[in-house]
Amino acid sequence: MTRQETVLVASDLDRTLIYSSAALGLTMPDPQAPRLLCVEVHEGKPLSYMTETAAALLAGLAADPSAVFVPTTTRTRKQYQRIRFPGPPARYAICANGGQLLVDGVPDRDWRRAVAGRLAAECAPLEEVHQHLLAVSDPVWLRKARLAEDLFAYLVVERALVPDEWLKALTEWAGARGWTVSLQGRKIYAVPRPLTKSAAMHEVARRTGAATTLAAGDSLLDADLLLAADRAWRPGHGELADAGWTAPTLTALSGAGVLAGEEIVRAFVRAVGAPAA
Repeated sequence: MTRQETVLVASDLDRTLIYSSAALGLTMPDPQAPRLLCVEVHEGKPLSYMTETAAALLAGLAADPSAVFVPTTTRTRKQYQRIRFPGPPARYAICANGGQLLVDGVPDRDWRRAVAGRLAAECAPLEEVHQHLLAVSDPVWLRKARLAEDLFAYLVVERALVPDEWLKALTEWAGARGWTVSLQGRKIYAVPRPLTKSAAMHEVARRTGAATTLAAGDSLLDADLLLAADRAWRPGHGELADAGWTAPTLTALSGAGVLAGEEIVRAFVRAVGAPAA
C-alpha cells in the first residue's frame, strides 16, 4: 500500500493488545521476561499491561498521519476510559461491542440511535435475556450479574464450576432469540447478534476515508470484526484459537500472552508501513 492511503487499525483490547497479570503468559525464566508498561489502573491498583516495546510501537503507529488507530472493545465507556495508551489519544473508539462510537471521547448520539433501532427490530429485548440469565444461573458459581450500557448482559462466574452443558444450553436459547454467548475468562457475555464491532468499524472507515482496514482480536465477539477487515490477526490464545477459527484474510499467530500482543502491534506497523520505534 502507498504511504498516502489512510489505513484504519481496529484492535480489540483485553487479551489482544493489553493483558491482566493473570493473562500475561510469562513462561520464560524471570531474567528473560519482557519489561512491562502498566496502561490501566483500577481502584488504585495496576490492572493491565503491554510490553514496553509494544507500547512504543503503538505510540508510533498512533502518531502516523496515514494510520487511524481505533481501540475496539466490549468494555463500557467507563471501563475503556481507564486505559492510558502511550502516544496521542485515539480520536475514535468503539465501545460496548459496537454499541457506542466515541468521537474525541464523546458518544456519537446518531450512532447510538441507529444501533437502538437495529436491536429493536432484529432480536429479543435485553430485559428478557437478563431475566433468563438470573433465573438459570446457580448461586454456587455466579458472582455478579451486570448490564452494560443498556445494550447487553454479562455474568462474572467461577469458571471451573460452570457446567459445560449449562453454557451450551444458554448458547442455544440465546441463539434462537438473536443473541450470541461468549465466554472470556471469568465473564460470560450475552450480546445481541446485530450489535457488532464490524458495523462500527465500517462507520469509522466511512468517516475517515480509510482505504484499508486492519483488525485483531481473540474472542468469538471479535470474529465479525476480523472477517470484515482487509487483513486480520488473532493470538494463539482465546476462544478463536481454542476453536481453530480461521478466515482467508486472517493470520493465526502461534504466540500467546502479552508477547502475542507485541507481535500483533508489530504486524500492524508493518502493514501500515509506519516506522518502527
